[in-house]
Amino acid sequence: MKLHSACAALSFFLLSFAAFAQDTRTVKEPVVPNHCARVAAELTAANGNLNAADEKHLDTGRIQKAIDACQAGQAVELISNGPANAFLSGPLQLRTGVTLLVAQGVTLFGSRNPRDFDIDPGSCGTVTAGKGHGCKPMISGSDANDSGVMGPGTIDGRGGAKLLGQNVSWWDLAQEAKVTNKNQNCPRILILNRCNNFILYNITLKNSPNFHVSYNMGNGFTAWGVIIDSPKTARNTDGIDPANSTNVTITHCYIHTGDDQVAVKAGGTVPSTNISIVHSHFYTGHGMSIGSETDSGANHIFVSDLTIDGADNGIRIKSNSTRGGLVENVTYDDVCIRDTKNPIYMDTNYTAGYSNQTGKLPVFRNIALRNVHILGGGKITLEGYDAAHRLQMNFDDVTANGPITVSAKHGEFILGPGLVSVRITGEDIQVNGKTGKSGKADSCAGRFVPLPQSPMPKTQDQK
Repeated sequence: MKLHSACAALSFFLLSFAAFAQDTRTVKEPVVPNHCARVAAELTAANGNLNAADEKHLDTGRIQKAIDACQAGQAVELISNGPANAFLSGPLQLRTGVTLLVAQGVTLFGSRNPRDFDIDPGSCGTVTAGKGHGCKPMISGSDANDSGVMGPGTIDGRGGAKLLGQNVSWWDLAQEAKVTNKNQNCPRILILNRCNNFILYNITLKNSPNFHVSYNMGNGFTAWGVIIDSPKTARNTDGIDPANSTNVTITHCYIHTGDDQVAVKAGGTVPSTNISIVHSHFYTGHGMSIGSETDSGANHIFVSDLTIDGADNGIRIKSNSTRGGLVENVTYDDVCIRDTKNPIYMDTNYTAGYSNQTGKLPVFRNIALRNVHILGGGKITLEGYDAAHRLQMNFDDVTANGPITVSAKHGEFILGPGLVSVRITGEDIQVNGKTGKSGKADSCAGRFVPLPQSPMPKTQDQK
């Protein structure tokens, strides 16, 4: 096939696949189920903190007992009781069909005692040369289909608070691990394995010691109206990470964190596919990411109506030769990016996570950017792995209003039909297409809003 014919075919494909590059479900705003039990708070938090005397008053047992006794289709609701508005818990396990509901004004705090989260004796709250998986999560689900966690209350992992018996926080351990090139053993707020049709709704998650939400090997995950809030300096505090899963929707969410706001992961042998990230706002963090594990393949991913404000990275696909695979059929549409160091970052030589294993080469192709606007400049990286594993992208109405530098190599780019103000040059680069004279940069007007303080107050009585 001649070059211009191949480019035309590629352009047609890029423009036509977008309608299918998303969650195949019809996703509607979740409905809060009726409660099977209400568990009343016995602790009182002031200014977001518990009294020191309450640090050993765990509510784990009575919350878990209520979850275990609840019938599928109903919820265990954590409620305030006069001035008492807080719970303190170690690991909780969700059950099939059961929702954990945190009422308005109530906070579920994670314990600061690493022994409460040990997988093996003494394994949590340490920095080791191993893989760093020595802690149980605050909330876990294994094969717990049709379950969920809902608000409008708050779950606080207290990642920045000093651990009991130690003069360090969970985040201090993460920083120590970075300096010593080891791994921290810190709990995550939510780990969900094979939990089909899981709902995370109208809840605030904050200060996770590690990732906030890990969703793995599932079919059907909805995060709607979720606020995630951890500091920019809190290492490895990813927002929501779907891995090896299909039919995922993340929508109407606000994510401010110290690592990837969303990272679609695809390690091992099961791909990640049919994923939608829409109508959401990202703040500080490492951006809307795919990778770094892509060896099982990531495809049919749709990102739309996304605003990224002040992050280190904006739109990012990352992998390397030890964990790479095929990432394809990804559409970014109606994205506004402001004051971001790397607004567009296609990275096939991602430096973190290298191992001794090689030969898993990254290929990013059929990546479409439409109506994407950069405010404040930055660096755009568009790098395929090599001449045999090229980056393929379509730019349609992609503009920047600040100083932009571009690093590009081993890529094929089709521009247009909308305006493209980014000039792509570099080693082994092919650029085709014709751009228009105008774009839709004004579509970003009014899009940059502050992080909300709390979700909308909806309870089971207001469904």
